[in-house]
Amino acid sequence: MDKPRLLYLPKPSHTSLVFLPETYQLLMEGFSVKVNDKEVDYTTEQVAEEIGEFDGLVTGWGTPALDQSVFRNARRLRIIAHSAGSVKYMLSEDLVNRYVIPTGIRVFSANDAIAYNVAESTIGYMIMASRRFINHALSIRTKGAWRDRTIPSNGQYLSGSKVGIIGASKVGRHVIRLLEPFDVRILVYDPYLSESDANRLDIEKTSLDGVFSQCDFITIHTPTTNETYRMIGKGQLALMKDGAILVNTSRGSVIDHEALLDKCLDGKNIVVLDVTDPEPLPPDSPFRKLENVVITPHVSGSGYYGYHRIGSSTLKALVDFFAGRQIEGEVNLRDYSKLA
Repeated sequence: MDKPRLLYLPKPSHTSLVFLPETYQLLMEGFSVKVNDKEVDYTTEQVAEEIGEFDGLVTGWGTPALDQSVFRNARRLRIIAHSAGSVKYMLSEDLVNRYVIPTGIRVFSANDAIAYNVAESTIGYMIMASRRFINHALSIRTKGAWRDRTIPSNGQYLSGSKVGIIGASKVGRHVIRLLEPFDVRILVYDPYLSESDANRLDIEKTSLDGVFSQCDFITIHTPTTNETYRMIGKGQLALMKDGAILVNTSRGSVIDHEALLDKCLDGKNIVVLDVTDPEPLPPDSPFRKLENVVITPHVSGSGYYGYHRIGSSTLKALVDFFAGRQIEGEVNLRDYSKLA
């Protein structure tokens, strides 16, 4: 029996980042693969020219936007396996509705793999910010003070706290799982979360205002959509308890940054931003100078564990699809507007 034929677009640098050697070897052995062996991204025109004889398309960071010329030539294409996160930059809604759904092409995304890394970072940010690790370390380094009396030495840390999660996304659900040992009460705002899922996750559904008014920690895990653009503004930020900590590892545009700056200037809360709007923040941004604001350069998704799960989950999706099994990580393209 002939092996399914795959057109593999990612560059060698992407391959080495997300595939362990043994995982990549299994991909090569299980399929007939045309590999991109150059450190140059494919163009849309190249994909359209070559796609005709392939059953599957493997994409990743650097893959160009696919247009109608690709799908008009994709005579045999049955699955797109995206060895990265969001597929939106690659597949427009119009293209999905005109070609992908009508022709029955299935789409997989490895965004759940990246979610493991982001969730781990989120827990780390909450512990780091509440315990003021950065403040203590910098005080010892820059002031020579062993125990700086201006830095609180006690407080409501993660254990026993009330944690608010905005968006029960894949990341949000991994955060819920990682919070289990900390004996926290979890409140979630997600209009698409069903009561049955909330019960299964052992969390409380509440409003967006409810999260901001009640919680000691608030962490954001919602995609950027028309609904979520700047959905967190002055009204929500004003509800925060003194000392509450806000962490954003999703997208900067979810928060109105003008309102956020006003809130940060009062010094009553700690804010951790791994994502900003714009990104990066300009060199003269006031956020960069505030002691109660911790900024990292969009690194929460990095980590060997999650990256290597990208490769293994991509391989599994391809193997399962061509074996006629259900695909873990299949993208529900009919809910395109809700996709991250």
